[in-house]
Amino acid sequence: MEERISRAMVELSQALAQTEDAREIHDFLLSILTPSEVVEVGSRWALVRLIDEGKSQRNISKDLGLSLCKITRGSKELKKPHSSFKTMIKRYLSAGAPEPTEPS
Repeated sequence: MEERISRAMVELSQALAQTEDAREIHDFLLSILTPSEVVEVGSRWALVRLIDEGKSQRNISKDLGLSLCKITRGSKELKKPHSSFKTMIKRYLSAGAPEPTEPS
């Protein structure tokens, strides 16, 4: 990754880490991402959540309309010893896994 972009990702990560307001982060993501990127990111989160819940790859493919290739990649990421996917899922669940609410 180009150094400037890599530095920007670090800055973005730090800014998000300082933000405790889920609504603010949601609004920011909707502002910075295109509609198709929002769908892509949302489907990736849904994918890893379903894998983590033990749903079969074939059912996930059917439910989300994703290729088995993409689902297998997500599954491999979850199985890594220090999986950032697993870390984020644990954080979400330890916070009481609030039910997502639609923006007002």
